[in-house]
Amino acid sequence: MPILSALATFVHIKNKKINFMATLVGQQAPDFTLYNTEKQAISLSSLKGQNVVLVFFPLAFTGVCTTELCSLRDNIGIYGGLNATVLGISVDSLFSLGKFKAEQNLNFDLLSDFNKTTSAAYNSLYENFVFDMSGVSKRSAFVIDKEGIVRHAEVLEDAGKIPD
Repeated sequence: MPILSALATFVHIKNKKINFMATLVGQQAPDFTLYNTEKQAISLSSLKGQNVVLVFFPLAFTGVCTTELCSLRDNIGIYGGLNATVLGISVDSLFSLGKFKAEQNLNFDLLSDFNKTTSAAYNSLYENFVFDMSGVSKRSAFVIDKEGIVRHAEVLEDAGKIPD
């Protein structure tokens, strides 16, 4: 469990308003199959045996999301050292995410949840977002262990906040 504690500490958001998704912690993570920017289907169940960090983010090409994902990029070695795979998920199309990934030189998969099913399964969907948009992924992080159990979950209600 020390690996998961270190991972959970790393993604922990300090001094922010957080809605802990206690209903998911300790439970089997909802499985999903989403497409990455290379048009390959990625399923959570195919990653069994690895720790996984799911990072939901509202929209590509926005300031806060760019800062957050570039920070993950710059610290990817920490996750790799903990045998953790990082996956970024948003409701953007895989084509938009592909351009975003290339422009930011991101070194982890971005997955398109265009149909919003995975964001909803993880209780990470804004009903109302800026400019009257609905159905945008909440900024959130989930640490899933090698057996597929959610060990840590946090959701930022304010999409303008940057995780520490």
